Amino acid sequence: MIQSIIGIAFDCPNANELADFYVKLSGWKKEISTDEWAALRTSEGILLVFQTVENYTPPVWPWKNGEQQQMAHIDFKVDNLQEAEELALKNGAKKSDVQFFDTSTVMFDPAGHPFCLSTASQ
Repeated sequence: MIQSIIGIAFDCPNANELADFYVKLSGWKKEISTDEWAALRTSEGILLVFQTVENYTPPVWPWKNGEQQQMAHIDFKVDNLQEAEELALKNGAKKSDVQFFDTSTVMFDPAGHPFCLSTASQ
């Protein structure tokens, strides 16, 4: 049946701008770049795809009843949490006011998607 994951897609207000943020954060290269779609490939071969959506509404985290819910988020493994946070902030991310673990930091990309930087093994 399913053999592997080829990509994960994120709605956003501007596909290329969000892809550029993740290129700066990760160092991965952009492979697709149009007005509607942009994508970069992870070192494991998975495409992170960004789709421009008119009137995009960012998710709310932590969850609130009656608000746009997050559907998924990415956890990135990092060697140095403080350095990873600084890089993310420098490139347009925001740090969440709510944190749960000492080994990870919840951040928001420029389109408002939550993602985690983590030193935890799993």
